[in-house]
Amino acid sequence: MSENCSHNCSSCKESCNDRDPKSLLQEPHEMSSIKNVIAVVSGKGGVGKSLVTSLMASSMQKKGYHTAIMDADITGPSIPKAFGMHEKAYANEMGLIPVKTRGGIDIMSINLLLDNDTDPVLWRGPVIAGAVSQFWSEVIWDNVDYMFVDMPPGTGDVPLTVFQSLPLKGIIVVTSPQELVSVIVEKAVKMAEMMNIPVLGIVENMSYYECPDCHSRHSIFGESHIEEVAAKHNISAVAKLPVNPAIAAACDLGEIEALDAPWLSELSASIEKMCQ
Repeated sequence: MSENCSHNCSSCKESCNDRDPKSLLQEPHEMSSIKNVIAVVSGKGGVGKSLVTSLMASSMQKKGYHTAIMDADITGPSIPKAFGMHEKAYANEMGLIPVKTRGGIDIMSINLLLDNDTDPVLWRGPVIAGAVSQFWSEVIWDNVDYMFVDMPPGTGDVPLTVFQSLPLKGIIVVTSPQELVSVIVEKAVKMAEMMNIPVLGIVENMSYYECPDCHSRHSIFGESHIEEVAAKHNISAVAKLPVNPAIAAACDLGEIEALDAPWLSELSASIEKMCQ
């Protein structure tokens, strides 16, 4: 302990023996029950975090678990659209109630609270981070086995808030084949390492296109570097999503739950094992 210690760990950057590693963790709503929290992150936007979040939640729900999605991408929420949700969330005297998808997944997103889905959220970083904290502490998450947190890109206010205040079991990193993206993704991996949060797996979206006739694979967006990144950081669980019109159509139609995702089956099994 420093001789100038103020005993306020939240405002201190020093690492000392008296620091409580759980001092910044927020308590969920008193009526919530959440077993496993997993964040889906990336170093940049447009690589498919919301897609992977939706598919992972659907995959675990189909395995018989009760899953939930916290849409932490406040300024760019897309989860409700992928699930075809039009019902709005509401609150009672106890707290906020998430909206259920057709398949039974609990969802909380800012778009479920806005009057119009196209209304922009013009908030600064601290206010956005505060909204994410409220999604955790004021929403009643009932008997959730796996909660997936759809994160905004980068390493800014919201990722830092989630990493510090939620009891994460680990993160899933989403990338695409371009070498530039792989470099940026390493920032997210290193952030997790710095904060002692395990990387449960890496998903490379738009990894290849498979010809429907001859079934040969073509690397439209460049050769994959995902194995190199995973090996460098000792990450064993790797998945690759193809460029497939059926995936885009399912998202556009709000029918993501109806889509089978065999590409994520090994990752789902790995996460299931790691979180037992």
